[in-house]
Amino acid sequence: MAALNTKALGIGAFLAVTFLGVLVLIFSPVFGDGKNGLQFSDDMFNRLSKGSSYFIPDVIKKNENFKTVSVALTVKLDKPDQMNPLALRLLAAAGAQANTASPEIKMNGNLGLIMAQILTDADDMFRNDGDKVAGRYGVDEREVMTSWWNILKVMDKELKKQGMIPESKIVSDVMKKAVEPAYNFYKIEGQKVSEKAGIMIGLLIFYVMYTMWWGFAIFYLFEGLGLTMKKAKVKKEV
Repeated sequence: MAALNTKALGIGAFLAVTFLGVLVLIFSPVFGDGKNGLQFSDDMFNRLSKGSSYFIPDVIKKNENFKTVSVALTVKLDKPDQMNPLALRLLAAAGAQANTASPEIKMNGNLGLIMAQILTDADDMFRNDGDKVAGRYGVDEREVMTSWWNILKVMDKELKKQGMIPESKIVSDVMKKAVEPAYNFYKIEGQKVSEKAGIMIGLLIFYVMYTMWWGFAIFYLFEGLGLTMKKAKVKKEV
């Protein structure tokens, strides 16, 4: 039977108990507004992500090059329920002519103006001013963004089929750099990394140290119980 090392066992037990104590604290709602540690850090990193994801002004500038480009597309949305009256209403508001030719939408219009309308909606959403978007169309602002995303996705595919690569690129940029972040970060207040640099670095250091904390606890507990690994002896040939 392996001999107990009480000193190592005591150190391991102390590290394990304090680790679990900190873990309980992390999951306690004591970090402001009833949040636990995970919710607090997740919220902070979401704010910082939003603060570094505002690409809409750059996309608006690129879209200026397409203000005289006209497109004629047959848009077939992925699911039948996506081709609802809202999709036609959105395209009409953007100055496009769109009619349903089941199971497709035939549309034509000025590409730059269509993208400009979408960018306006996305910018309002990104600024957490979704009431403006809802007021334009009379539906929930999230539904508007979802419908725009569905339309842009198939527009991108159709433009590529027609060999209109620059045009498909601006459509893709509007979808990925405007609509997606506007929807994903809606109702989150953005912050710059420079404003939270200290606490962000502190959390990263704590994460590394906390991981090592548990590792050393296991190491000392095993050593205290006599469960250690030793290098095997090399057998000599006779």
